[in-house]
Amino acid sequence: MINQRRAGALLSYALLAISNIVGIIYTPFMIRAMGQAEFGLYSLMVSTVGYLTVLDFGIGTTSIRYIAKYRAEQNKEAEYSLNGMLLMIDVVLGALVMLVGIVLFANIRGLFQATLSDEQIYIARIMTLFLIFNLTMTFILGIFRSIITAYERFVFLKIVNIIRVILMPCIMIPLLLLGHGAIAMVVVTTVLNVISLLINVVYCFFALKIKFVFQKFDITVLKEISGYSFFIFLNVVVDRTYWGSGQFILGIFSGTTAVAVYAIAIQLIKYYKNFSTAINGVFLPKVTGMIAMGATDKDLSDMFIRIGRIQYIVIGLILSGFVLYGRLFISIWIGHDFIMAYYMAIIIMIPLSVPLIQNMGIVILQAKNKHKVRSIIYLCIAVLNIMISVFLSRFIDGFGPAIAIAFSMVIGNFVIINIYYHKKIRIAIPDFWKEIGKITLPIGVSFLIGTIGNYFVSENNIITLTLKISSYFILYSICMYLAGMNEYEKNLFRGILSKVKRRDA
Repeated sequence: MINQRRAGALLSYALLAISNIVGIIYTPFMIRAMGQAEFGLYSLMVSTVGYLTVLDFGIGTTSIRYIAKYRAEQNKEAEYSLNGMLLMIDVVLGALVMLVGIVLFANIRGLFQATLSDEQIYIARIMTLFLIFNLTMTFILGIFRSIITAYERFVFLKIVNIIRVILMPCIMIPLLLLGHGAIAMVVVTTVLNVISLLINVVYCFFALKIKFVFQKFDITVLKEISGYSFFIFLNVVVDRTYWGSGQFILGIFSGTTAVAVYAIAIQLIKYYKNFSTAINGVFLPKVTGMIAMGATDKDLSDMFIRIGRIQYIVIGLILSGFVLYGRLFISIWIGHDFIMAYYMAIIIMIPLSVPLIQNMGIVILQAKNKHKVRSIIYLCIAVLNIMISVFLSRFIDGFGPAIAIAFSMVIGNFVIINIYYHKKIRIAIPDFWKEIGKITLPIGVSFLIGTIGNYFVSENNIITLTLKISSYFILYSICMYLAGMNEYEKNLFRGILSKVKRRDA
């Protein structure tokens, strides 16, 4: 499966690049077609219904771990029995989502009547119905995606997702031009998602020859899965709190305009996160297999450091580039009305960089079934985040949730979790930060030169912005290659260049 992992990692970044390019091109058109208020309403309802994803209770990630474990042990009987049990659990959870969604639908007016008009509440209710159906189907058929991931068929998954990302704007742009708005967005999203879920089902049965056994459920395994998935569930709750609570709170206290600006900041943060997390799913089955085969703490620490350095090289470019050129980019991209999103994004991006370069730690914790303490820590920090967000949002709109997220991450992701990784999981955190320090100097040099260039070249147009970004990318690559990369990373870089040259030839 090494080729699948490499191809999956490459396709993950291809999917990421395509998603970002589509988003950058499509988002300003969508905002202008719908208007800032309706875009804010769309973002608000997607975020609100998105809270129901926590009802997965971590079963999705848990499924991958245990299926991969039985595959490594070549225990087909246990695997097929597990498939049947997980499918039944997913069906029950899907029904639960539908019931909770109906309650949410009935209370839309009560939640948002202070900031939404009657017409907006009507649109919000229609969107809620489609979003609930979409999420219900995702829960019921989610086991098939987990199976494909556990079988490490990453190429298939990524190709399906790439096609879906490309189809979305191709279908929506004509509909937006015809005057359709937020409701059409959720309808098209639902249809494309259900189709991709059904494709996963077909692939599992006909390509992977998967079987489901609905007898002899092992109660011991069920209890073990429940204990494991509960703390994955806490992670999901924290994630939704970090990235979804701000829009929900602003929807209650500030209205759709504030939600729209903050939603753009969160969209930029999502792009930033994806550059680091794109390959994580590729490694969970591998790390699970390594641990099952007796991998040492040093083996896992070496992987943690190796992947972390690569992630830092990538996000160091993005963060420093965004600080230099992000304000001009947003102004050109979607207009000066959204310029505050630049500052909100920076407030979050800087502390977010630490967990992004340590994402492999999450994979190691899940594979070792030692993610419980991390989940509890993050849950406490999530509560603190909500309290700060509610208080600050009354006075400074979108900056309230942004500051709350940043403060929570400094406490939880940087201070406490690094101590936990080092003391309890025995990851060599001091060695990790030494390696990260070696890469920081070329990033600082690149940023300093870029700042000087910004001072002398102050024209604000798309051509100048493109030239600045291109020049900075070249400058950063040279500085990093000469003073930051180790031999392993240089070989990766040279390998990519040689492949590009062969294709051009």
